[in-house]
Amino acid sequence: MRVRLREEADADAVAAFLSARGMRRVARDGELLDALDHPALIAEDAGRLEGVATFIRGSDSWELLTLHARVARQGTGTALVEALARAAADEGAALIRVTTTNDNLDALRFYQRRGFRLRALRAGAVDESRERFKAEIPSAGDLGIPLRDEIELEKPL
Repeated sequence: MRVRLREEADADAVAAFLSARGMRRVARDGELLDALDHPALIAEDAGRLEGVATFIRGSDSWELLTLHARVARQGTGTALVEALARAAADEGAALIRVTTTNDNLDALRFYQRRGFRLRALRAGAVDESRERFKAEIPSAGDLGIPLRDEIELEKPL
């Protein structure tokens, strides 16, 4: 598997990939962002798009905005997170942050197993995003867990 920065030629494929997963528009921390307005890493295997990680560069921290793999538990997400960590460290960042929701147990497990630690709980933030920005956010998420809160994690570099 090869991980590289998104190029102009990748724009349509990345847009389709994110849109198919409902992740083109990202509501988090009181704002609504278009993931395509930000840089991305893509993972590909034999020319096939296997995963995308969009991110926001900062001076001392970078934010992982979206992370999705075509097939879970095949190493794609790990490869993307590791590539992002290397790029952030190379540019002098001290940590990577990511936000997920209280219902996303798979994401919480994934990030913590890769060295992320809990940083903040924004109680009611998903309820607010649903009301203000993104009405299509369901009221219950994975495993029927009420979808209410954002959880921010960080990984020191």
